Amino acid sequence: MMLVTLLRTAWVSGIMPILLACIPLPKLGAFHDLLLGFAKRGKIMHSSSRKFTVPQRFFIHFYILAVIWTSILLATTWHYAYRITPAVSEPSLYSSIASHLTGSSNVFPLHKSDPSSREQKYRVWQSVFLLLLMEAHVLRRLLETIYVFKYSPSSRMHIFGYLTGLFFYTAAPLSLCCKYASEVFKFVADLVVEFVIKGKDRMQVPEFDWWGHVNPLLHLRWYMWIGGAIFLWGWIHQYRCHAILGSLRENEQDDDYSIPHGDWFQYVSSPHYLAEIVIYAGVVIASGCSDVTIWLLFGFVVANLAFAASETHKWYLQKFDNYPRNRSAIVPFVY
Repeated sequence: MMLVTLLRTAWVSGIMPILLACIPLPKLGAFHDLLLGFAKRGKIMHSSSRKFTVPQRFFIHFYILAVIWTSILLATTWHYAYRITPAVSEPSLYSSIASHLTGSSNVFPLHKSDPSSREQKYRVWQSVFLLLLMEAHVLRRLLETIYVFKYSPSSRMHIFGYLTGLFFYTAAPLSLCCKYASEVFKFVADLVVEFVIKGKDRMQVPEFDWWGHVNPLLHLRWYMWIGGAIFLWGWIHQYRCHAILGSLRENEQDDDYSIPHGDWFQYVSSPHYLAEIVIYAGVVIASGCSDVTIWLLFGFVVANLAFAASETHKWYLQKFDNYPRNRSAIVPFVY
């Protein structure tokens, strides 16, 4: 519970300054400009503003960290989920279909287990599913950073934004499994102790059961698959929008920019941010919409990206006289 409290406090602490900066009061103007200075990067940061900045290509650090950290959490949580769920007889086809349609907690037909224990084991497998989504997201972002984006040598970002990114990609995957992180840590620690005491030669190495590791994921509740579908929708569109942004710099010099077109760029100035929001909305739905920590993670994503998208939209309007006036900043026809 201490970890859960710390994560929720951190997300609230990140959301509140952004909401405060968005209040249209003259007395908060200086605070708004300060926070905006921290958030600026790339094209919307003046080339002369190099104090307390790092190259924007350091974005790759976020995704290297995210892939390694998410992979560790996924592997340990997945193995823990498998070890705490004993082998069971396979349910019939009809009972499986009924479980999918009704969202019954009996999708894991554990013999002689009370409902609370059965529900806990289901929630651990739910965390595995959420971490799988996160792994797919950050792995693609890492590959895009290497092969798609071509950062200008002069592109910078504020050191505060850099540190915020490192925090986010540490805390976000952890938020998806924080309720069971202490149990997983104890489980891994016990394995390490056993290895140290017995030694490699005396350790019992069971045959890896691929089906046992995958089968419980096939019995997840309906809302998790809906959340996964929404995640995939945003995932695909973000890839397309990033490909469009990356192609704009193929034949351009340092700080030359052009107006992006195609996909969701027809509706908003920052469709890759909109897609990110859709991705995390899918995660919220896949979590069952009942985890406060994941809701706060989603709130931080929305607040942070909406704040950045507003400034990007203003930059486009000032930069290009022929910029499409029907485009919104991040939410089509709304904002």
